[in-house]
Amino acid sequence: MKLITAIINKKDEAFLSDILTEKGFYHTKISTNGGFLRKTNVTILIGIEDNRLDEALEIIRHNCKKRVEHIPSFLSTSGAMHSLNYNTAEVVVGGATIFVTNIEYFEKI
Repeated sequence: MKLITAIINKKDEAFLSDILTEKGFYHTKISTNGGFLRKTNVTILIGIEDNRLDEALEIIRHNCKKRVEHIPSFLSTSGAMHSLNYNTAEVVVGGATIFVTNIEYFEKI
């Protein structure tokens, strides 16, 4: 048995969750925040039999796409009005970070 831990962009969560359920992959979703961009992510936990690992990974790969977002890259206050000045930087977000762990014991009560 395997445990897939997939950290995905919140924008991909609803569609991915629906497809996983449709294909019989029961899962648990946990709302998480990224440390670098401080954006909301979703961590999905999927316990599966070894022979279904490739199928589950392909579903995640196909439904979690990378995208470019613009984020503020510099904030400052200047002058008497303390106006907010910022530039934006393009950052690639999305996709998925996937960990697969061997499970020695599993019990559903």
